[in-house]
Amino acid sequence: MLRPLPRGPVSAAVLSLMTAPPRAGFPAARDLRDLVDLVEEAVRATVDLLTNDDLQLTLFCLYELHYRGFEDVDDDWEWSPEVLALRGHLEVAFEAALRRQARPTEPVAPDASAVAAALFALTGADGGPGLARYVAKKATAIQLDELLIHRSIYQLKEADPHTWAIPRLAGRPKAALVEIQADEYGGGDPERMHAALFAQTMRGVGLDDAYGHYIERLPAITLASLNAMSLFGLHRRLRGAVAGHLAAFEMTSSHPNRLYGNGLRRLGHDAGTTAYFDEHVEADAVHEQIAGRDLAGALAEDEPDLLEDIFFGAATCLALDDAVARHLMTAWTAGESSLRPLPEHRVERAGELAGAR
Repeated sequence: MLRPLPRGPVSAAVLSLMTAPPRAGFPAARDLRDLVDLVEEAVRATVDLLTNDDLQLTLFCLYELHYRGFEDVDDDWEWSPEVLALRGHLEVAFEAALRRQARPTEPVAPDASAVAAALFALTGADGGPGLARYVAKKATAIQLDELLIHRSIYQLKEADPHTWAIPRLAGRPKAALVEIQADEYGGGDPERMHAALFAQTMRGVGLDDAYGHYIERLPAITLASLNAMSLFGLHRRLRGAVAGHLAAFEMTSSHPNRLYGNGLRRLGHDAGTTAYFDEHVEADAVHEQIAGRDLAGALAEDEPDLLEDIFFGAATCLALDDAVARHLMTAWTAGESSLRPLPEHRVERAGELAGAR
């Protein structure tokens, strides 16, 4: 993936910073202070951090350094103290925004069965915009393409954000997470990895399956959904939120994926193109039980102090999924695209990089 184009002063400053080799000389403390001041000013000025393109893109780029990185960014930036300090200032504001929008839940005893039952009740409430039902029955081919483009930023590295939690857990919760993730990674078969199956779906409808190819088209709320996973996964203190997020993710997956597969079939696509969604109908029906009881429930038993964060993670998953779905449905019912327009300079810049090689 190439560095995306900036969407405001903060992302412009951070992406510009990443153009130089970090070991050639870190920015002076005064320059770092200027960047921190720029971030804090942007945070104060924004009405909704979750839909702020500039700040969400900045967070995405800072987190991506810990995944596959960017072709035109030196890998040494991953552990730059200055970059980590800057990220920390953004994360404080981002976590606060997530906690404000997460729906509060009733107190639950730190018991595996009670926690699982409460999570199933929380995820069973159907108050969303009916995105999956719309895709199954009404979505056009263009709208289905847009759905896949929105999903691609996570699905092409599916499971990776939650995997950060494995070394931070022990005993039954750790074993449960490993069991789920082993399935996500295809049980050792690279062709059965869920990310590979999603790439197959993208190719089947004629989309580009290159990792990060559509980053320029994705709005802030889509980036925020992935950024929340990265925030939880990269902080040991938020391991409870990882467990809750994954539990909610699995508990709300099976039925929608059946409907998404039906939408593809309605538009004439074959079994190879629907394989990703068909696989999740069965796999996530099993995963939701493991995630609810053996991961989140057992973690609450082992570490009762994490109970609140378990439900914070679950509520965050539901709230952001709902927000992304509402974004798509609002655009589609208005006859508009849910994607950002492709910047003209993106094509020129990609050509320049290829020529430089």
